[in-house]
Amino acid sequence: MQSNAEIDQILRTKSEAREIPGVVAMAATGNDVIYQGAAGKRDLGKDDAMTTDSVFWIASMTKAITTAAGMQLVEQGKLSLDEPIGKLLPDLASPQVLEGFDASGEPKLRPAKKPITLRQLMTHTAGFAYDMWNGDLGKYLEKTATPGIISCLNAALKTPVMTDPGTRWEYGTNIDFVGKAVEAASGKKLDVYLRENMFAPLGMNDTGFKITDAMRKRLVGMHARGPDGALAPMPFELEQAPEFHMGGGGLYGTAADYIKFTQMILNKGRGNGNQVLKPETVAQMGQNNIGDLTMGRMPTALPAYTNDVDLYPDIVKKWGLSFLINTAKTPEGRSAGSLAWAGLANTYFWIDPARNVAGLILMQLLPFADAKALETFAGFERGIYAGLDAGQKAA
Repeated sequence: MQSNAEIDQILRTKSEAREIPGVVAMAATGNDVIYQGAAGKRDLGKDDAMTTDSVFWIASMTKAITTAAGMQLVEQGKLSLDEPIGKLLPDLASPQVLEGFDASGEPKLRPAKKPITLRQLMTHTAGFAYDMWNGDLGKYLEKTATPGIISCLNAALKTPVMTDPGTRWEYGTNIDFVGKAVEAASGKKLDVYLRENMFAPLGMNDTGFKITDAMRKRLVGMHARGPDGALAPMPFELEQAPEFHMGGGGLYGTAADYIKFTQMILNKGRGNGNQVLKPETVAQMGQNNIGDLTMGRMPTALPAYTNDVDLYPDIVKKWGLSFLINTAKTPEGRSAGSLAWAGLANTYFWIDPARNVAGLILMQLLPFADAKALETFAGFERGIYAGLDAGQKAA
């Protein structure tokens, strides 16, 4: 593929100019890895060069894996997509909606009009939010001294919903409850369940909530972009002895491992010689599961952690279980009906079943939706499609 050298050049140029810290990118068809590259440093404060086996906090790229685990249990009849989840998770049995705050700043709550379902949790339509994109939730956490989700404390999950379940798409802590549902239905801790039913079968031996000694040797440092645009290393590590494993964002892993997960989706549930999901389940996960609702813009409430998120503003966006679905072709060449999502520290992936290709790009910097990181991602993705197109012409 003639464009791989061009992709190498993009990654190298962006890293050398310090527009991004180090980066790893990888793309594959259902059968073969067609591109892998690394550029820059693992940590701008140290000398180690980035390598393709470097370990990243993949944050919300965890969500698709946790949801896939949940769908295994749906297949077995141990979980139901549309029954009230409160039967299994008592904390969700009587959700309260935050209606605002009274004159003294106390939260005003009312009972939700409908019960919460597993499908709503998997599609971010249950009403749960993240304080990064919802200032009212931030105010609620502060007023009630509720810890933030990144603490991995069970108390962090005790929040109201922002809207009645099923009435709006809003990005939030939903998949952490999917993780809790996996635990309740399987009788296993989420880390153990994922290892036995997803990571081991797919050969993802470099992915987990806990950073092993072997992983730590290749761990990538976190970086923050300052107001002047410059990047600086910053201390960051998720709690390594958490009260609960964050199904919505707790995993660390490598590009090579995550590409195996995307290939499993491309191959209709099969990977590494193992069928981990039924083909019809994978088809269901890749379809619009939010009906007439759409994914909208996500304006930031915490600019240190995230910029405003407005991906493909001209394209109607739907949600699967648990993927972003673009309903029209993107400027980079991604087919309509492709699946994608991302992680807070500027990690991104996409899966394009129509073209039998998937790719991911991993960086470690905040805030999310960083313009330079998105430029790098777009250049990489365009290069992959240019290579596919050239290959088709040659054939």
